[in-house]
Amino acid sequence: MQTYQTQITDVIYNASTQCFEALVTLHDAGKARKYACAISAPITMSFEDAAKGLTQQAERRHATRLGLSSHFTASRARPRAGRMGFDPVHWLESLISKEDRSAA
Repeated sequence: MQTYQTQITDVIYNASTQCFEALVTLHDAGKARKYACAISAPITMSFEDAAKGLTQQAERRHATRLGLSSHFTASRARPRAGRMGFDPVHWLESLISKEDRSAA
């Protein structure tokens, strides 16, 4: 089994389903995939054992590519085509400099 850099966040115990739940992030080849995991366990289970079970579940799902996961890529905002940037200071100055200041 391959080893991944793992990050576990938002670990909670859901008493209604008697499960530990967490968001597990696996870093593989420069990409991060997030898996929402849950394992059935009593509330008395140690945090270390719960984290181990959640990590194993995420690794199994990552290896088989089954289940729901999310993947984010870095993106850069692109300027809109045909539009100049909006300068709020210039816009306010143009409102102040208008000779006709009457309200409608």
